[in-house]
Amino acid sequence: MNGEEEFFDAVTGFDSDNSTGEFSEANKVSGMIDFDTSKSTRSGRSGERPPQENGVQKHRTALPAPMFTRSDFSVWSILKKCIGLELSKITMPIAFNEPLSFLQRITEYMEHVYLIHKAASETQALERMQSVAAFAVSAVASQWERTGKPFNPLLGETYELIREDLGFRFISEQVSHHPPISAFYSEGLNQDFMFHGSIYPKLKFWGKSVEAEPRGTITLELLKHNEAYTWTNPTCCVHNVILGQLWIEQYGIVEILNHRTGDKCILHFKPCGLFGKELHRVEGYIQDRNRKKLFIIYGKWTECLWGIDPVSYESFKKHERRGDHPRKAKMDDSPEKANSDVPGDMTDDVPVAQETVQVIPGSKLLWRINSRPPNSAQMYNFTSFTVSLNELESGMEKTLPPTDCRLRPDIRGMENGNMDLASQEKERLEEKQREARKERAKEEAEWRTRWFYPGTNPYTGAPDWLYAGDYFERNFSDCPDIY
Repeated sequence: MNGEEEFFDAVTGFDSDNSTGEFSEANKVSGMIDFDTSKSTRSGRSGERPPQENGVQKHRTALPAPMFTRSDFSVWSILKKCIGLELSKITMPIAFNEPLSFLQRITEYMEHVYLIHKAASETQALERMQSVAAFAVSAVASQWERTGKPFNPLLGETYELIREDLGFRFISEQVSHHPPISAFYSEGLNQDFMFHGSIYPKLKFWGKSVEAEPRGTITLELLKHNEAYTWTNPTCCVHNVILGQLWIEQYGIVEILNHRTGDKCILHFKPCGLFGKELHRVEGYIQDRNRKKLFIIYGKWTECLWGIDPVSYESFKKHERRGDHPRKAKMDDSPEKANSDVPGDMTDDVPVAQETVQVIPGSKLLWRINSRPPNSAQMYNFTSFTVSLNELESGMEKTLPPTDCRLRPDIRGMENGNMDLASQEKERLEEKQREARKERAKEEAEWRTRWFYPGTNPYTGAPDWLYAGDYFERNFSDCPDIY
């Protein structure tokens, strides 16, 4: 088999130094984290209807089963030969996954969609940019402490989400396998916005960390104002993937451009820095087309975002440098070691989070993160919004296309705590895709995407995948059989 015939998105990957290739031991109680599932809702049973409260559908608040401990698996045996390489073709143990597809991870952009609705309702361009900037930061907030890897989508896989309570609907499709490209499109139910893009994450292993470099443009259109905003997400890095305590940082420059007015928001996601002083911090500003600063933005992508006018900001900083403002007591600057028995050069020290955001008098709150459910740590650190993404409600199978990842058996098996089944299904899906690829090659047939087509972003001129429309007409008769 040559390299082009291989499919890596459904490989199990139990070939670690401490694994026999079987997962039966992991099903023992000793291999699981204590977790109260008494409140877990298992929707999808025959005859059940989704619970309602005041006419609004209620979503589940817990997963059917807790996450498995990852301490029994050696990722080093897999990654030690991959330093500096791209990771899309590297087999990883399923224990390092989380029970979501990457398509569902993209959908988490919409958790704070109220910020888009707010932007659409603003009359001033500056205030619209403030809300758009807050949305861009909030879109990556769910990654905080999320050290599990989402499942790579299968070619042709889709995911839809309709949230009438939040005022949007969303559709995504895996449009390419090598390179892996995920296209998405969302629209407001009140026709106030369109949000779309195509994501091509580039993963690299650097010895102690895995870096996910985002590629692809994100576009937000505010229809009432005839405005389009484009940007690219920051880089995400997971530290200590071999030894020590896992921790995440995001860094890089995010530029949000209003293509109608020429206004631009420049956000600096700061790297951790010495002693963790800059961990999670975001600083930036909004400028007009003549590069005049109109608004200063600061905060943390894990907590909140504030803004203030430039004159007040500079005045505060000037007095602060003089020592006129009393400073809060700081936490100890010395970093904690992740594992005291692990040599320091083998791990990246876990930085201590410094004092929370110091609010400058006169600042305006742009966004604050939602609190996570109390059992989030036993649910892959999911937010309440994320917990509901793979929920399969009663009767939903009749309305979903057969390609929706809620119907993907390996993810469903992992969510239900059946790791043996998840492993077997990944192997079966791998073989199924390989055979389908061979058949297309034999017939000289090209893969045909269903809901998106390759084109050019109308605002940036860059290559993009554009929504073809008609998904919600629900004609799924020609959808491929990928599961």
